[in-house]
Amino acid sequence: MAVMQMYRHSNPNPNGAYVEDCVIRAIAIATDKTWDDVFINLSLQAYIMKNMPSVNKVWGNYLSSIGFNRYPILDRCPDCYTVKDFCRDNPEGIFILATGSHVIAVIDGDYYDAWDSGDELPTTVWRRDSYGRN
Repeated sequence: MAVMQMYRHSNPNPNGAYVEDCVIRAIAIATDKTWDDVFINLSLQAYIMKNMPSVNKVWGNYLSSIGFNRYPILDRCPDCYTVKDFCRDNPEGIFILATGSHVIAVIDGDYYDAWDSGDELPTTVWRRDSYGRN
């Protein structure tokens, strides 16, 4: 029997905000760290790079430093391959998906977000190659 992907509501932001902090929320979920810890560490990375924490290169460098590697998204249907499709195709592992305007955590085929972003179209995937969230 196939494992069905599932949306899991999660919002680690201590104030319950869900706008403009998706990078921090997704990384916190995927690493099992607090929103505050990720915010501080990502802000330090941004300071070092003299840029903003939400810039792809900044959070990408941060992800690289904590054991994630960037991989291409399969290009079989760039205008229709959704987060749900990705989850179905990747039932195991810890991932961060970027859509161009949003960032989502995926753990073992489930996507975690403050809202159901399953129909978004991922453009970039970061995978934690050393499995585990610590």
